[in-house]
Amino acid sequence: MEKINVNDIELAYTRRGKGTPLVLLHGYPLDNHLWDDVVPLLEDTFDLILPDLRGFGESTTVDSPYSMDDYASDIAGLLDQLGIQKVAIVGHSMGGYVALAFARLYPERVSGLGLVSTQVLADPPDRKEARYKSAADVSGNGIGGVVEAMAPKFTSDERLQASARAAMERQQPAAFIGALKAMAERKDSTSLLSAFKFPVVIIHGEADALIPIDRAREVKNAVPHAHLVELNGAGHMPMMEAKEETARALKHLA
Repeated sequence: MEKINVNDIELAYTRRGKGTPLVLLHGYPLDNHLWDDVVPLLEDTFDLILPDLRGFGESTTVDSPYSMDDYASDIAGLLDQLGIQKVAIVGHSMGGYVALAFARLYPERVSGLGLVSTQVLADPPDRKEARYKSAADVSGNGIGGVVEAMAPKFTSDERLQASARAAMERQQPAAFIGALKAMAERKDSTSLLSAFKFPVVIIHGEADALIPIDRAREVKNAVPHAHLVELNGAGHMPMMEAKEETARALKHLA
């Protein structure tokens, strides 16, 4: 992996392929290896940029609180150093929140947007409170409880559950804590949708146990030109559960 310094952190990333620049943002609490299965299906079409979001994978973080805007600023800084002005940007779950923040902060840099197993809504009060409780639990007891609770919610496929568990176990507690608090405080992005004139791809598993597929349908209703792919039988991990369909959908951003 390559690394750059941006916003007082060291940001790690992988770059593969050639074509339209495409940033792939992983979800919580994972790293860029989430996309490993689809990269070979996309690298003939896209110049793929796969960062580890701050704190995750090989990227470092800071002790002070940060936000979705900070994650987005990290990506802008990475693109600046790579000399890339405009990209299609795709986010999975929390990565979708970062992609939406990027589209809000840097609309002139977005050539297309992909939302995978994510939503535009902010947390309601009960969900926000639950995230802070989870952050406190990680601070006091480590990541084990979160890992065990999340693995079966990612997918019903036991082999992929084991892969997701191993990916979560690689991460540092500080990344969990920072991300949980940033997600709890994220802005509602509903008002952004009417401004999306660029291509939009929405990919969602109909069996997603973490974010209901209705959230994807609501985005499609608000962005009529969006390309929505509903994956029968898939859960929260379409890039692992339905890699061919996911790659085919993302090629609408080329």
